[in-house]
Amino acid sequence: MHEMALMGDILQLVQEDSAKHEIHKVEKVELIVGEISNTLPDALQMAFDIFRDQNLHLFSPNAQLIIHIESAKAVCVICGEEYHPTQKIALCPNCKIPSGKVLEGETFQILSYEGSNEQ
Repeated sequence: MHEMALMGDILQLVQEDSAKHEIHKVEKVELIVGEISNTLPDALQMAFDIFRDQNLHLFSPNAQLIIHIESAKAVCVICGEEYHPTQKIALCPNCKIPSGKVLEGETFQILSYEGSNEQ
């Protein structure tokens, strides 16, 4: 489950940035996760819960993870059809050729985090 490692990296970035801004308790982390980013939101949530519970020096006990799902969109480079792929390499529904260029849905990034300077 690579989501555990991904969440570890995300929380490392949040911890480093929050230290620069003298934020002592993180209360919320928001992510954007694309539908075809090869990342499972439920597994990210589970990983977040584990890290939160093990790092109460960084997180408030009620800290939450908010995941915004980015819909996938692709365009066929052959016929120009826009469609909703279910994976990175998908057949164009119009010409049935795997010639799509992904426009949206691969994003995986931190949108924001919130916290307080109370210890």
